[in-house]
Amino acid sequence: MRPFEVVLSLAGLVASTVLAVPRLRGWRLAGCLLLLAPAAAVVQAAVEGPRWPLVPVYVLAGLLPLTWWVGRAVRPGRFVVVLGTLGGAVALAVSVALPVAAPVFRFRAPTGPYGIGTTTYHWVDASRPELFTADPGDHRELLAQVWYPAEKDVPGPHAPYIPDADAVTPVMAQLFRFPDFALTHFRYVTTHAVEGAPVARLPARYPVLVYLTGLNGFRAASTFQIEELVSHGYVVVGLDQPGAVAAVRLPSGRLIPGRPREEMQPLVTQSVTPQPTAPTLHGQALPNGIIPYFAQDVSFALDRLAGLDADDPHRLLTRRLDLHRAGVFGISLGGMNAAKACLEDARLKACLIMDVDLPADVVGKGLRQPTMLITRDAGTMRLERERAGGWPEEDIARTRRTMRAVYDGLPGDGYYLEIPGMFHLNFTDAPSWSPLTPQLGMCGPIGGGRGFDIVDAYSVAFFDRHLADRPSALLTGASKPYPEVTMATRTRS
Repeated sequence: MRPFEVVLSLAGLVASTVLAVPRLRGWRLAGCLLLLAPAAAVVQAAVEGPRWPLVPVYVLAGLLPLTWWVGRAVRPGRFVVVLGTLGGAVALAVSVALPVAAPVFRFRAPTGPYGIGTTTYHWVDASRPELFTADPGDHRELLAQVWYPAEKDVPGPHAPYIPDADAVTPVMAQLFRFPDFALTHFRYVTTHAVEGAPVARLPARYPVLVYLTGLNGFRAASTFQIEELVSHGYVVVGLDQPGAVAAVRLPSGRLIPGRPREEMQPLVTQSVTPQPTAPTLHGQALPNGIIPYFAQDVSFALDRLAGLDADDPHRLLTRRLDLHRAGVFGISLGGMNAAKACLEDARLKACLIMDVDLPADVVGKGLRQPTMLITRDAGTMRLERERAGGWPEEDIARTRRTMRAVYDGLPGDGYYLEIPGMFHLNFTDAPSWSPLTPQLGMCGPIGGGRGFDIVDAYSVAFFDRHLADRPSALLTGASKPYPEVTMATRTRS
């Protein structure tokens, strides 16, 4: 809970106590104490912003002084007083429980030596049509948020977790079958990044990673992982890809919403197990599915990043990007797109793929880059199915088979990891969203913090080894801080 939310809850507790204890109700200053609750509600809403989990405590804050005033005028009987006291206690408990269950959460501090700066770009690819709008004249547009190493403790306001939360969170809520308003409090969540902070002076240039989120996600959906990588000296570029993410609001104000999963799934599956009859999107047949289209966004991003390195209009990244050391990482659909991008674009020197079945041509042709693939054991996938649905046997078998096939076909360095107890959303920030995510079946028994530790450690070790030439004992098996992880490794012959 945020500071003024705590003050508000305490004010409600004090006011409820005053009403519940006869000796306090008759005290001359009782009315003043009861007014603390509505005053605290006004201050909290003005300073921190109102949010739906606090509605019960707002209502309680208004009713408490009203109840006291009516009680002095009417003199209710003992039964009414007891009943009112019990009702107030229940209302107070609910008013505290809801903000705890749906908190304005904080991200844990990244462990690297750098601070984090961020800035956002709007890019238009005039060479490609936009497939996810009905207008054939539309061109592909991306929002790209760049996180980069900055000096530690740079002053300035921390950047929001989801700048377009009002557009994105209702779609996310629908995905999880929550009410549309359930995630609106995300608008108040901030990160460790400072908008427009100067890039750290040394070294002169930083390796670059492109991050791709899963279906109906958003460009910062794995902020725990992004911030950790940036703090260790990487520039990370998160793409909001129309059609892949929950929603994209363009600078013009135009909103491109994501499409329902049942509409997207045939387009995605066609890239994995092609069918004779190709699915269509706005009348256009896609015999290879949608993954090649999404993967082209990565190559386009690399082109634009080269332009930023030459001349950044934000005056931050000019001559600071080492695009000879570029990599990509993604979860779920983002992992598919990352794998396809690595197949098609030799500028990508390292590929990290998390928990997804892979396109047929990636499996058939194989990847040439050093690649790390992270997933779970089949038993954990079945446990997720029991608690949250999804993951039929066919999906489990295909995910594990295709990821292992890509690993087995690597000509050089490769790593195949299984982390027991990880559910699919453990690879995103979802464990931070609420302490109730395990009870809702969203997160696995490994625990959010432990899952973050493992993913962060292996992500940094992998990119350090293959983009920064910094060896890691974690990748050789010489270090065993995570005994639950099973890892197979391949080395260049």
